[in-house]
Amino acid sequence: MKWRKIGRVFVADGHYDWMVSHASNPVPEHVEGDIFRIYFSFRDANNRSSIGFVLIDLNNPLEPLEISNKPLLSPGEVGLFDDSGVTVSCIVQVGEERYLYYLGWHLCVTVPWLNAIGLAVSSGREPSYEKVGRAPIVDRSEVDPFSISYPWVMNEGTSWTMWYGSCLRWGRRPMAMEYEYVIKHATSDDGRHWRRDGTTCVRGDRPEIYAIARPCVVRDTEGYHMWYAYGGRQYRIGYAISEDGVKWTQEHSRVGIDVSATGWDSEAVAYPCVFEHKGQQYMLYNGDGYGKTGFGLAERVQE
Repeated sequence: MKWRKIGRVFVADGHYDWMVSHASNPVPEHVEGDIFRIYFSFRDANNRSSIGFVLIDLNNPLEPLEISNKPLLSPGEVGLFDDSGVTVSCIVQVGEERYLYYLGWHLCVTVPWLNAIGLAVSSGREPSYEKVGRAPIVDRSEVDPFSISYPWVMNEGTSWTMWYGSCLRWGRRPMAMEYEYVIKHATSDDGRHWRRDGTTCVRGDRPEIYAIARPCVVRDTEGYHMWYAYGGRQYRIGYAISEDGVKWTQEHSRVGIDVSATGWDSEAVAYPCVFEHKGQQYMLYNGDGYGKTGFGLAERVQE
């Protein structure tokens, strides 16, 4: 496969005092026609992340039509699992409701952070979400004892599937960002209560790859396709394919997108989110600095 970069869609550069920097983990939601609402996470002056959106027309995606004028979801009160920030991960339509799965951040002393997965629900057409509770819906457990990261959730009718990041270990110097993350698999009957058996789906295929992050999964007649970020401080986008969604084969040579020679995505490409509209596949992705330089859009070139 091959992707053609359309350009950078949005960069947060002090639009509001609560949107000082970053535009990370873009997630699309179809509104009508060629209009999409792109959710993303931004940071305030204290480096705490919240969730907002921009509205774009795919016919002219580099000129946003609207920017949210307030956070849609904000950090929780002090001491909760999301008191240091909330990061959007995916949105699932459930009847008349929308489930927004997010990552809660809690800063620590012995390691940089502790993450868990939260859920917020919207019951109307407008982008208004309420957290289902103060506690995470997926937290640490015996199979995920250290930390959990970005989930991708798919409702397949009679069953639900989640692919999520799991920290296997922290290194000798945790504050130097020494850790190992893999993608694991979970199932559910309702999208709220999850079963985990520790199954690892994707892990680093080379010694220098210690982080696999933010999976995005699409299913078609060929099976399941997963895009994700991999590497370390400088991310690249990876790709894997599966027949059953559990056993995956990594095929990074097929991903078809890499850093640019210059510009906002010349050091890293990360946090991909692939979606389809009118028979055309698109990819939202971040560039340098974990979203500090914003997010862009690419379209798949037909082969």
